[in-house]
Amino acid sequence: MGKKIKKEVEPPPKDVFDPLMIESKKAATVVLMLRSPEEEILAKACEAIYKFALKGEENKTTLLELGAVEPLTKLLTHEDKIVRRNATMIFGILASNNGVKKLLRELDVMNSVIAQLAPEEEVVIHEFASLCLANMSAEYTSKVQIFEHGGLEPLIRLLSSPDPDVKKNSMECIYNLVQDFQCRTTLQELNAIPPILDLLKSEYPVIQLLALKTLGVITNDKESRTMLRDSQGLDHLIKILETKELNDLHIEALAVIANCLEDMDSMVQIQQTGGLKKLLSFAENSTIPDIQKNAAKAITKAAYDPENRKLFHEQEVEKCLVALLGSENDGTKIAASQAISAMCENSGSKDFFNNQGIPQLIQLLKSDNEEVREAAALALANLTTCNPANANAAAEADGIDPLINVLSSKRDGAIANAATVLMNMAMQEPLRLNIQNHDIMHAIISPLRSANTVVQSKAALAVAATACDVEARTELRNSGGLEPLVELLRSKNDEVRKHASWAVMVCAGDELTANELCRLGALDILEEVNLSGTRKNKFSEAAYNKLLNNNLSLKYSQTGYLSSSNIINDGFYDYGRINPGTKLLPLKELCLQEPSDLRAVLLINSKSDVSPPSSMEDKSDVGYGRSISSSSSLRRSSKEKTKKNSYHFSAGFGSPIEDKSEPASGRNTVLSKSATKEKGWRKGRGKKEEEKVKEEEEVMAVPKFVSEGSSDKEWCPPSDPDFSMYVYEVTKSILPITNIKEQIEVLAKYVAEKMGGKITKEKIPDFSWELHISELKFQLKSNVIPIGHVKKGIFYHRALLFKALADRIGIGCSLVRGEYGRAWNEVMLQNESRKGVLGGLPAPEVYVVDLMFHPGGLMKLRSREADLYRFL
Repeated sequence: MGKKIKKEVEPPPKDVFDPLMIESKKAATVVLMLRSPEEEILAKACEAIYKFALKGEENKTTLLELGAVEPLTKLLTHEDKIVRRNATMIFGILASNNGVKKLLRELDVMNSVIAQLAPEEEVVIHEFASLCLANMSAEYTSKVQIFEHGGLEPLIRLLSSPDPDVKKNSMECIYNLVQDFQCRTTLQELNAIPPILDLLKSEYPVIQLLALKTLGVITNDKESRTMLRDSQGLDHLIKILETKELNDLHIEALAVIANCLEDMDSMVQIQQTGGLKKLLSFAENSTIPDIQKNAAKAITKAAYDPENRKLFHEQEVEKCLVALLGSENDGTKIAASQAISAMCENSGSKDFFNNQGIPQLIQLLKSDNEEVREAAALALANLTTCNPANANAAAEADGIDPLINVLSSKRDGAIANAATVLMNMAMQEPLRLNIQNHDIMHAIISPLRSANTVVQSKAALAVAATACDVEARTELRNSGGLEPLVELLRSKNDEVRKHASWAVMVCAGDELTANELCRLGALDILEEVNLSGTRKNKFSEAAYNKLLNNNLSLKYSQTGYLSSSNIINDGFYDYGRINPGTKLLPLKELCLQEPSDLRAVLLINSKSDVSPPSSMEDKSDVGYGRSISSSSSLRRSSKEKTKKNSYHFSAGFGSPIEDKSEPASGRNTVLSKSATKEKGWRKGRGKKEEEKVKEEEEVMAVPKFVSEGSSDKEWCPPSDPDFSMYVYEVTKSILPITNIKEQIEVLAKYVAEKMGGKITKEKIPDFSWELHISELKFQLKSNVIPIGHVKKGIFYHRALLFKALADRIGIGCSLVRGEYGRAWNEVMLQNESRKGVLGGLPAPEVYVVDLMFHPGGLMKLRSREADLYRFL
């Protein structure tokens, strides 16, 4: 009993007195009235719900929760006009609620709403039905439903309604619908542009704005631009720009004009009616940044067409754009820079910007705004491409420092554009030297490490353009720039790989940098790339060959060919043929291997501690691990000679005849220097006995260090005193000969004499050179045999010795590997008998040098005897 009393006196919840709660309870009652069969009750219920929904989003949600939406949808098709009108008004308000939108899509009432747009319906029904559709069309699924139920046509018809709200709602719905391409196509078929253009004359800015925004979307399609032009729409747009009172519409009007300017016909029409000049004047003189920005954007879009660029140039658009560069608004500066970039395709415009434009763009590179710097760099990149005058102008405007600073920008586009400008400038040597003096090689490293492929590509191109001399390459190498460059060779992007290969090819121009590139794996990566049919390119092949020229041992093993410009130096070794992709072991590793049945490795090394003796008694028989060599005066002389000749005979198989036939004083000078050094070198034989003993102790001490894992610096290749003597003798006896043909013949006989003399074809099987080589392997305890040790040699032994000695005295010749132990040398000579026959110097001819059957004989390359020598 007590519990009941207590419950009876318990106070009611506080929210019972909440006015909203009271109103919601009334709303629930009203919603129940929607099921009444009486038309008057339905009409009053709808009116009450309409007023309730108008009060805010919470009330709309309440109606949704009370289940009012579904019964209301049935009233959209009610026979009573008032009930139908009131229900339509409710949906016009409710459709702004996301929950209601979702439910309406599920209930598929779009057809019923569109039916309210019929001409016979009242204006108020048109207003709220169009409002409902405008709210619904903000979502894609609803747009599809409106379009599929044919809502576009009645909406276009309502653009001519006398009621501004109907116009506004219909225009808003159409604007949402035309975001879809299919709707735009249908809009053209329904000839919607004239009624939309009429709305530009409306006294209501919101309607004008919606009309312009809709035109801005649909004129992205060429057909709509044509319809707009045919409907004199361009005149309407220009008039809007000329009317200061309509400045709130200028931005959207410019957007439509920008689309129209993409068409040549529209461009010509605007130009002929004076609209283009007005447009440019309007852009230049406007004080509203957004208007200036959009005007520049309009010029940019139109300038992608060549004919449009020509018309713009005739109207002196460049002056307008330069003026816009001076704007205080960053957006305007960006748009003007982009317009200049587009106009750069016109040569006349490029020339104009040489004096006006480039200095201003250089200043923009110093902006704190990264986007401004990127746009300015893009304009400069386009201005300087294939235009040395503009590249000079950029340098004269003190642009190098700002451009290099942009390389550290946070925006990839800015970095890529700046690298392009620097590359364009570096095409001229004076500018390149100036760029190098501004620490370009250090600044380019960060772009090389970028994750963006465009930046990587442009950075690699910049390296290729600026690393054209030893100093620049040395700076790049010392700054650590070679490592990221080599990594780019692995790129999966074709452009990056191609440009990185180009840069590597340039950097491989000097021996130290080439060696460092090889150490970093560039040669291996390029070899792998070139084995791929899809990844290789001409630059990767050229870069690989350039690196190979600094590793002649590998080049000869892989390609079987050394040209006259490939000078054999000490340390060269002939391992024999290897297949692409196969590693060539380093000389040290080969020297330390035990002798085997493998083909002997032939070594060229003129460095020796032993002076050229009168006899062969001093030949060393110690293992290679214990041999020590030091550079002799003769080697230094030969090296100097080699460097000169390497430059002198850089093209073709040999030197031009005019260089060889003359009693060149330069050659005699080299000879006199060499001979002087040789005399001093020979005097060195008169060492004191204690010095010889000391040297022998040093020699015997080496194995200890080698066996303990000494470094490459402590290890030296085996010496070859016999080859040293060969170099000395040919330098002394053959170098003074002034006739190149005679030099070749004498050298060929000399080589043959040292390798076992003349051999007839029939006697080759009895020559027993294989046994001789085997004995040398056993004697030297290695597969590596210095060439001077070989006293019985056949084709490939003799050809190698001939090439090595010829390179020391400046005879240009190639070394070619054939099959079955064949190898030969090719030289290029003038045919003396044909001199003057044609009134000039005939082209030189290629000859094969006979070192076996008739030593000293020269056979024309394509002759039968040359083929027999090389292949049979």
